[in-house]
Amino acid sequence: MLRDEQLSILRDISQSVAFADDRQGKVGQLIADGYVMKDGDLFELTAKGVTAVEEHAASLGGSDVEQASASPDRLM
Repeated sequence: MLRDEQLSILRDISQSVAFADDRQGKVGQLIADGYVMKDGDLFELTAKGVTAVEEHAASLGGSDVEQASASPDRLM
């Protein structure tokens, strides 16, 4: 089971958010566990990582995901 900090990293990667160097060491474990892959200088979620983020969002009711993915035009 993933910890909140690991899920936060996965969400940041899925949204292409840059994160501090101190978190990059933790990404190594996520890579080893099969949640993330490195493509050059970029990190991408694997299918397993996408599933983990989606399942976590579903357990929260999905409202966080809907708000995070909504464009400003849709918020009217």
